[in-house]
Amino acid sequence: MTDGLGLGGVYGATLGRIKRQGEEKARLGMTALMWISHAERLKVDELCHALGVEIGSPDIDDDNAPSIGTLLSCCQGLVAVDKEASMVRLIHFTLQEYLRAHPEFFGGAHATMSETCLSYLSSHHVKALSMSPSRDLRRTPFLEYSSLYWGMHAKRDLSHIAKQLALELFDDYSNHISTEILLSKEKPESFDPDFDEHFLFSGLHCASFFGIVELVTSLVEVGGCDINQTDCTGSTPLMWAATNGHKGVVKILLERDDVNPNKPNWYGETPLWAAAFNEHEGVARVLLKRHDVNPDEANEDGETPLWLAAFRGHEELVKALLKRGDVNPDSPNNDGETPLWCAASGGHEGVVKILLRRDDVNPHSPNNDGETPLWSAAFSGYEGLVKMLLGRDDVNPDSPNNDGETPLWWAAKNGHEEVVKMLLGQDDVDPNKQNTNLRTPLWCAAENRHEEVVKILLGRDDINPNKASGSGETPLWFAAKNGYEGVAKILLGRDDVNPDRRDERGRTPLWWASLNGHEGVVKLLLGRDDTCPDKQDNGCRTPLWCAALNGHEGVVKVLLGRDDVSPNRPDKYGESPLGWAAANGDEGVVKILLGRGDVTPDQPNKYGRTPLWLAAAKGREGVVKALLEHDNVTSNKPDYDGQTPLSCAARRGHAAVVALLQPPVSMPPPTTSRSLKYPRVVIAGFSPTPE
Repeated sequence: MTDGLGLGGVYGATLGRIKRQGEEKARLGMTALMWISHAERLKVDELCHALGVEIGSPDIDDDNAPSIGTLLSCCQGLVAVDKEASMVRLIHFTLQEYLRAHPEFFGGAHATMSETCLSYLSSHHVKALSMSPSRDLRRTPFLEYSSLYWGMHAKRDLSHIAKQLALELFDDYSNHISTEILLSKEKPESFDPDFDEHFLFSGLHCASFFGIVELVTSLVEVGGCDINQTDCTGSTPLMWAATNGHKGVVKILLERDDVNPNKPNWYGETPLWAAAFNEHEGVARVLLKRHDVNPDEANEDGETPLWLAAFRGHEELVKALLKRGDVNPDSPNNDGETPLWCAASGGHEGVVKILLRRDDVNPHSPNNDGETPLWSAAFSGYEGLVKMLLGRDDVNPDSPNNDGETPLWWAAKNGHEEVVKMLLGQDDVDPNKQNTNLRTPLWCAAENRHEEVVKILLGRDDINPNKASGSGETPLWFAAKNGYEGVAKILLGRDDVNPDRRDERGRTPLWWASLNGHEGVVKLLLGRDDTCPDKQDNGCRTPLWCAALNGHEGVVKVLLGRDDVSPNRPDKYGESPLGWAAANGDEGVVKILLGRGDVTPDQPNKYGRTPLWLAAAKGREGVVKALLEHDNVTSNKPDYDGQTPLSCAARRGHAAVVALLQPPVSMPPPTTSRSLKYPRVVIAGFSPTPE
């Protein structure tokens, strides 16, 4: 509020000040406000040049265009500029509401705007522009707006002047640059103009595109007018009117005896198809009143108008189409998807109900991938649709797709609990049915961590919790490998779950949980009496070996807490858990292993390399210290090539490790000469070389 005035009063007072400026400033200010409040969108240069157009003049005078600074001054603070987007706007949305509530401020705004746009398009300068993709529009900044939106303003309010200007523009419209701009920007995605061939987009096509009834009426009354002529997109005027939902124009065109209401565009799309695709129900009903309209005409993808209406979930349009006796309600597209399939896939219960009332609709018709309507509904978790389809005796609830995936399989995979319950309530549903990769619904639920679905499936007495995939991977295997503790706990609650089931490489759930450091799952598995904690895989690697390899201290502690776990069991290359931990420099794991009284700290691998040798070779100073502190570690034990930890560390330049491994120098008594048991290695000036 200002001085007791409401917001409307403030705007009214400001407009009064604008009108009390000098005549030219008042005109510029009010005209600018008219454009900004009624335009589809407006850039700074577009506004300036729009105000410089002289309606009806064939010439463009850039000197007539005011500067944006002048316009802002004339608008008395009601207009702002978005510098980043170079757009002009009103200062607040409430001003827009205020101006729209007072149409008397601007008179016939849309009529004036259409006259301005058409005058610009009809100017000598614009008409001389060539239709070229490389055109430079910087010298005609108002051209794009005029091309795209003149028809929208004219549709709202067509003045006599605008009508005359439009008809004159249409005399050679196919060669006018505005046609290319319009079709490049505003055409539907499926329409691809062929600008390389002979370009055709007539005035009738344009008037139908915008839905300007009066212009269409004038054009079709002209002798020699080809009402069925296709333009550069393959579309007739009727197609454009139907596509854009212009019911009045559709009626006018259909009144002509020579109109072909079924003429398709290049993609086999008829006017009725376009109306259904764009959900223009009113246009579709007008077309359906014509007995010669084919309601079942499909496009090149096999999609009929009914298919589209079902796909969009448009119940009223579906009803209108089905009233025609010549509609096939079960006609599939090229992918084998029927209208019912599409409605089920989109969760459109109302459309599904309508279609299921028809005796000539097959509720079990699969698409080309073997996916039935029930499969599609279960996949997306549409509980109401699943219930509806399961109520039909002619629906097989266990029908798999081409990959062997049943409705239950996908409902379990996607975690749709209620759908899983409904499907399991069917006597003829096999809860253990595997897909082509041999994965069961339970496997998929475990894989995707759907704990509640796992519980529901395990509630079935006939469920097999150990059924493995093609690689021997059980649901428990997957949960253990990925650390899904909740899923693993649920599965291990079943007495008939085998916690030690190996995959094709001999790896148990415990093996994988240990490798990946899932301590909680490891504890759960070891809580089962029938879990072997020391079982080796095909490479002789134990769970402890895996945990030590990756430095999982917590898992190592848990495993070593078991008396039946050997801390020394090597892999097929003779590498022990301690050897790997030493080589990797995992001091914590090394210390835990050395804490076991039965560990062999000097155990060599198949090359004769001990944990100390490996740690020294890698320069693991902390590990070397820990090992040297153990009574049973031999500091100079060579490998099978005769290399000792000391010589290997020296050769690789690990000076700190060399210092740890060097034996102390014993000075002999002056009168006694004897050699040292361990000769000292001199490394001063040593340049390490790679192994």
